Amino acid sequence: MKAVYTELHRSHDPQFFLVRGVVKRTTEQPERADRLLAGLKAAKHHLVAPTTFGQGPRTRVHSVEYLSFLAEAWEAWSALGDAGAEMIANMHPVRMGGTYPAHIVGRLGWHTVDTACPIGPGTWAAACAATDVATTAAQLVMDGEAAVYALCRPPGHHAYRDLAGGFCFLNNTAVAAAHLRLMHERVAILDVDVHHGNGTQGIFFERSDVLTVSIHADPAAYYPYVWGYAHERGAGAGLGSNLNIPLPIGTGDAGYLEALGRAQKTIEAFAPGALVVALGLDASEHDPLAGLAVTTNGFRRIGQAIARLGLPTVLVQEGGYLSDILGTNLTAVLAGFEEAR
Repeated sequence: MKAVYTELHRSHDPQFFLVRGVVKRTTEQPERADRLLAGLKAAKHHLVAPTTFGQGPRTRVHSVEYLSFLAEAWEAWSALGDAGAEMIANMHPVRMGGTYPAHIVGRLGWHTVDTACPIGPGTWAAACAATDVATTAAQLVMDGEAAVYALCRPPGHHAYRDLAGGFCFLNNTAVAAAHLRLMHERVAILDVDVHHGNGTQGIFFERSDVLTVSIHADPAAYYPYVWGYAHERGAGAGLGSNLNIPLPIGTGDAGYLEALGRAQKTIEAFAPGALVVALGLDASEHDPLAGLAVTTNGFRRIGQAIARLGLPTVLVQEGGYLSDILGTNLTAVLAGFEEAR
C-alpha cells in the first residue's frame, strides 16, 4: 500500500495543553509522526510525497472566513507585541447573537471550540500540508489505487467548517471525502478514533451524499462530551446519514468488533462508491488518553473488517498518541487490511 507523507508537519510543534486546569505539554507532538513512519517502514510501505493542491480542496469543507483567519493568525498575533509564544483563546463567545470580531483575540475565540489547538508560527503551513497529504491519497485512489494511507499531522476530525478543536485545524478526513465526491455519487466515512469525529459530523450533518459513522468512547465521560451520542442521526436532507456508536470506557476487542460489524452493515446499505477511514489508533489499550482497550491483534482485525467492505479506500491518520506500540498498531491495521483485500 502506498503511504503519503511530508516532513512539513514538523513546523507545527505545540507545547500548551490544558487538562483539568493543569497546563501540560501536549500529546500532539511531531514525534507521533516519527513513530507512525517507523511502522510504515517496518512493513515496507511505499512512501509518496504529496501534491500541492492549493486552497481548492480546503474550500470545499471550510469557510473562506475561517481559512483567512488561520492564514493571517500568527502575523496578527505577533503584531500585538505582548502576546504569548502560542495562540490560546481567552474567550469563547459561542456566537450567541454576536458580531464577527475584527480583533485577532476575538477572532481566535470565535474560531476555536476549546483550548487544545495552540497556534504557532508553523501551524498554518503544517495544516495545509496535511490537507495536501489527504487529497493526494484520495486522488491516487481515484486514479486506480485500491487503497492509500495518508499520514496526516496535525489531525483533523474535530475541526468544523469554521472551528478548530481537539488538536485539529483543518478536517483532513472531510477534505478527502469531498475530493472523492468529484468521482463518486456517495462516499462513506468510518471514524475509528477513540474520540467522536464531531467536526466531520458537523460538516456533513445535513447532507445525504456522505455517510458519517463513528465508533468511539462514550461522550458522557470522554471528549468531546457534548457530541457523539446515538440520537444524533443527521438533519434535513442528511437525516439518517449519521451513525454514532458510543462504547463504554475500557471496551476491548470483542465489544469493539461487534460495533464495527454494525457499522459495516450501515455502510453496505448506503452503497457508497468509496470509503474514507478516519484512522485513530488511540483506541489502543496502551494509548496515554486511555479511553478504550483495543489490542494490536484487535487492530489487525479492524483492518481486515474494513477491507471486506471491498471499497476504494483512503485511510487518513487521526489520533494515536505517544506509546511504544503506536507504530506497531499502524503496521497491524494496514497488514490486516492487505491480508483481507
